[in-house]
Amino acid sequence: MTGFLHQTLAQLFESTAIPTHSAIPGIKITGITLDSRTVQPGYLFVAIEGMNTDGHLYIPQAVERGAVAVIGSREEVTCPVPYIQVHDPRAAVAHLSAAFYGFPARQLTVIGVTGTDGKTTTANLIYQILLQAGCRSGIVSTVNATIDGETLDTGFHVTTPEAPEVQRILSRMQAAGLTHVVLEATSHGLAQHRVAACEFDVAVVTNITHEHLDYHGTYEAYREAKGRLFTSLLNTHVKSQGNPRAAVINLDDSSYDYLSGLYPGRKIAYSMRVAGKKGIESLFASDIHPLPSGLSFTAKGPGFVFSVESPLVGLFNVSNCLAAIGATVVALGIPVSAAQRGIAAMGGVPGRMERIDLGQSFTAIVDFAHTPNALKVALETMRESLQLAGGAGRLIAVFGSAGLRDVQKRRMMAEVSASLADLSIFTAEDPRTESLDGILGDMAQGATSQGGVEGQTFMCIAGRGEAIRFAVQQARPGDVVIACGKGHEQSMAFGTIEYPWDDRVAMRAALAESLGIAGPAMPYLPTQASS
Repeated sequence: MTGFLHQTLAQLFESTAIPTHSAIPGIKITGITLDSRTVQPGYLFVAIEGMNTDGHLYIPQAVERGAVAVIGSREEVTCPVPYIQVHDPRAAVAHLSAAFYGFPARQLTVIGVTGTDGKTTTANLIYQILLQAGCRSGIVSTVNATIDGETLDTGFHVTTPEAPEVQRILSRMQAAGLTHVVLEATSHGLAQHRVAACEFDVAVVTNITHEHLDYHGTYEAYREAKGRLFTSLLNTHVKSQGNPRAAVINLDDSSYDYLSGLYPGRKIAYSMRVAGKKGIESLFASDIHPLPSGLSFTAKGPGFVFSVESPLVGLFNVSNCLAAIGATVVALGIPVSAAQRGIAAMGGVPGRMERIDLGQSFTAIVDFAHTPNALKVALETMRESLQLAGGAGRLIAVFGSAGLRDVQKRRMMAEVSASLADLSIFTAEDPRTESLDGILGDMAQGATSQGGVEGQTFMCIAGRGEAIRFAVQQARPGDVVIACGKGHEQSMAFGTIEYPWDDRVAMRAALAESLGIAGPAMPYLPTQASS
């Protein structure tokens, strides 16, 4: 990591006003990191007390690798280099990283997107609209980052990167001459201050449903974490290019009243159901038509009415399109024509309702749906697709539930699938150090509670490759097979090991085997050893 200004630690603290009782030395800092393994000579190491480990334990390794100063939260730390105690190291590292790179977000128009489901699609819709409007724009999502046309393989999995990486990317965007950036903000990223110094101009929410309660504890705490994106609008510095400062909120979601109460400034409400909210700028959809190849609707907002056509499938994507229109056309004043072109150009996001077609007689889909609501929406969308095709086909769903995560989801997702799919196949999805049999047992109980019968309407197949292969073997012409939960992800966690895994490769492998044609080999997972 190369610093933007190579400032001293004292200068960084002075420019951020982070409270501390420790003496701040005038040591030149060449980088900032939370990972002792990435420390290089001249770095500032920030020790974080996490859920599974404590960064203070790695201070000796950080110093050995060249750290010249350490920040932490503990009072008494023996350290051969200057140690600065702060109340919240995560908040501190966000602001120090921003200062280190010269506060790049203050030179950019920053649109933040949060929500349980639909974040990545909405963020990419906004990005495409900005590009069509001629704005030099970048995007940081949980799939990748794009800077001036260059796509970076971030490996972020499904969370926002740590603050030093966020600020490094923003710095690169500023240096490349970009003017706008779309930043996807997860609940973990917000709760852990990873985007605390991103100077948001527009905050967008898709929805807030059941998810990540293993980390946040309660729905209210999870919702509060999402709400930080909106309260952060109050802290955005004055920018030479202007400060739109607008909150784009989903009127159809139960979180609307809570979120709208967090921000006293400009609010834009969007809806698929009602014509608007009195006294607030409103945006809504009418004449909605799901199509086999996408969807169409009419968008109506303050001072405009225009038609929208999108290759995205599923009625839920009408809501995502409205959120994108609210952030661009309404909040930023982007021309309607740019919104129309941008939405039409948005062909899909990797691992989001992605069709896998090797010439088979049925539809095969890979989707990221990993929450009860997302799974419900995905299965309902596939039901709509079957009805549009005549309604004779069956819906076969393959998915699991992660270990060491929200336990309640297991039964909830199985209940959803038992109600909507003709055949549900429960399988591995990052079991980590938990018993996979135990996870599948919880899911089986959920399905049984909705009248499911094991061996008839649902199956438990531990190996994910075997589960996808079985689903493909069961499929008849006109059916839909959908594998949910992994989407674009490139690994699966068993124990403490990440094994290479891609649902799209697995689906292609299963299809090729079924069709008797050349195709990729089924990726290996430890479950194969016992199958």
